[in-house]
Amino acid sequence: MTGWNIRLARAADAEALPDIEAAAGALFRDVDDIGTAGTHAISADAQRAYIARGHCLVAEADGRIVGFVTCRPEGRELAIVELDVHPDHQKKGIGAALVRGCLIDAANVGFSAVTLTTFRHVPWNAPFYARLGFVEVENLDTHPRLEAEIAQEIAHGLPAEKRVAMIKFLA
Repeated sequence: MTGWNIRLARAADAEALPDIEAAAGALFRDVDDIGTAGTHAISADAQRAYIARGHCLVAEADGRIVGFVTCRPEGRELAIVELDVHPDHQKKGIGAALVRGCLIDAANVGFSAVTLTTFRHVPWNAPFYARLGFVEVENLDTHPRLEAEIAQEIAHGLPAEKRVAMIKFLA
């Protein structure tokens, strides 16, 4: 027994998500040279809008939400916008389960790939996603949407050399 479960997010769940994101974001304070990472959480209203599109999942433990993955459709791809697990519940496989759930949802709906942007060398970022089968988009010219997302992140204070776009193609 895991002590937690994953389910489709509901509109009422949105209120809990900014606090989880802020708690998880605080871990970035111990990482050097990553700019504004972890300082801004997606609002509950914005989370409700993502949830309404049907591709967001939450993790529950003891009747409360402890993690989530926020996704949005982008043409034939599903984009991971945010993935967070409260620090009190990390290292239990919850983040990996949320991503795997996202991959299953994307495949079932007919998306061709799942994409995201993240930090290249932060252990719980790109290396984590690589273990789940994501690969770096090495030539962003071939993927203008991800190129634009990285550019926007840089404009908001994240260091360009530390950001990476990743993709997992679905069979």
